[in-house]
Amino acid sequence: MTSRLRKLAIFVHRWLGVLFCTLFAMWFFSGMVLAYWDFPQITDSDVVAHSQVIDPSRIQVAPDEAYARLQHEDPPHSALLIMFDGRPAYRFDHVLVYADDGQPQVGFPPELTRSVAAEWLQQPSATATLTVLDGPDQFTLGGEFGDLRPLDKYSWSDGADVYVSEVTGEVVQATTTASRLGAYFGAIPHWLYFAPLRENGPRWSKVVIWTSGIGAITALLGLIAGLWVTWPTKRIPYTGQKRWHVFLGLIFGVFACTWAFSGMLSMDPFPFSAGPEEMGGRIDHALHKGGMKTLEQAMADAGPNAKEVDFMEFPTDPAAIFSAVRDAVEPNSVVEFRIVTEYEAYYLDRHHKHPLPALFVRLNDAGDSMFYIDPKTARIIEAYDSASRWNRWLYHGLHSLDLPWLYAHRPAWDIVILALLAGGAWLSVTSLIMAWQLLQRTFTRGAR
Repeated sequence: MTSRLRKLAIFVHRWLGVLFCTLFAMWFFSGMVLAYWDFPQITDSDVVAHSQVIDPSRIQVAPDEAYARLQHEDPPHSALLIMFDGRPAYRFDHVLVYADDGQPQVGFPPELTRSVAAEWLQQPSATATLTVLDGPDQFTLGGEFGDLRPLDKYSWSDGADVYVSEVTGEVVQATTTASRLGAYFGAIPHWLYFAPLRENGPRWSKVVIWTSGIGAITALLGLIAGLWVTWPTKRIPYTGQKRWHVFLGLIFGVFACTWAFSGMLSMDPFPFSAGPEEMGGRIDHALHKGGMKTLEQAMADAGPNAKEVDFMEFPTDPAAIFSAVRDAVEPNSVVEFRIVTEYEAYYLDRHHKHPLPALFVRLNDAGDSMFYIDPKTARIIEAYDSASRWNRWLYHGLHSLDLPWLYAHRPAWDIVILALLAGGAWLSVTSLIMAWQLLQRTFTRGAR
């Protein structure tokens, strides 16, 4: 019986390996690139870096008065004061109202979006080539671009592309020759983010889930088969590429399996991977409605786990933040409220983009929810419940190796991740060679 199972495992692994060896090789090699070159996107820091300095002397209309002129019944989900086309303006969600005369901007014609794109790059607007995109291209495939189309794509001779939404007048994407090249060798093959596939979100999700799931099974069968053939004699009974394949599989097969499995988890195929979205939405809404409470009241409500700290350093009053959170989560209550001054197990970022310090809030709700809030903007940066904390380790922990010790001792993380990826790539190359040899033998026998 054991012999039959071993032969079955080897047979299934062999032919699944033929089907998936190219995919595994692509995943490992692109993973090395993706570790250092992300897919192009506009971040908050990019927006700040490209923003004009606000001239307060030109602000003649208060934000509540400006919003009242829109005659909207519900309050906005977000409100920003910016400089737009050389004038101070309020952006209420996707609506722009000028702060100097209180008039809304109606439409964003090409001459205006061209000026926005040129200002972003500090390039002459006349030298840009315009392409109007009613649908997605390779770098605007995500669902977040859906409500922003049409997009005006401006291209310069140096390879820079800037996408401006005709709905909001904002720069929503920007790429360079280098960032596109990094994506083509990194994120796009690693995520199977090819435009014809990714345009259909549900289909792309199913393809990623099934390929990574079957890939995990393929790697697991290979690991089991490798242990079966080497365990009795403590030696590898093969030569050539097959010997190298078994040797590398015994070392890196576990990581090939866990990486494929955790890659599948990136698509949230199981219910447990969902976070405390409803509670987070309530808190996020409450944070930006405002609400004030004295520091003494806030700390008293936080209970015995709250730590006494000096809140004077924060531009946003944490007492007001705590009050908004407490009101939003009723009838539940806050059981822990503290300051996070350094990265910890559930609040990590190897690029150091997560703000510090942050406010940590834990609730006594059914999901044992916890949130990390930026005190400068009152935005929720990370949110977990008891179920999604498992996903943090099974996905991020296994796939990105975002472990506190490794992140705190760079380049330890770099050495480990590159060594494992290189080993997996070598393992995949032996798979490619063996697959080619197997197919050659099969077709040669079939031709006789």
